[in-house]
Amino acid sequence: MSGISDPRSHVQSRTSADPDVIYVGYRRRGTAIVEKQSDQEQLTPERSLKLANHSPSGFEWGYCGSGPAQLAPALLLDYTGDEAFALDHYQEFKTEVVSQLECTGPNGCWRLTSSDIDAVLHETPDESVAPTI
Repeated sequence: MSGISDPRSHVQSRTSADPDVIYVGYRRRGTAIVEKQSDQEQLTPERSLKLANHSPSGFEWGYCGSGPAQLAPALLLDYTGDEAFALDHYQEFKTEVVSQLECTGPNGCWRLTSSDIDAVLHETPDESVAPTI
């Protein structure tokens, strides 16, 4: 994200032995579900609601509304573990990443990897890096 001088300092240290973090979003009976595949757990809004209360009813993606505004801090908070960083950067992350996510392909889901997130966190103002979706 543009203007972040050292975003890696805010990201929890990950070793090469750690599995790649992969978030997957899909719909089940019309409800938006986001899972962190490396931990086999479902991401919920509760933790991010303490930072920013945009959508207590759940997450969304693919546009710049309240559901994506809740998913963005949830992803950053889960990925970095840093509340201040997530709060400072979630709106930009929503615009650059979450609003662009789509449930396409044969499985009808999107994937966001740690490599995708790191690329967005490390981009400079002159280069835009879109996640591999």
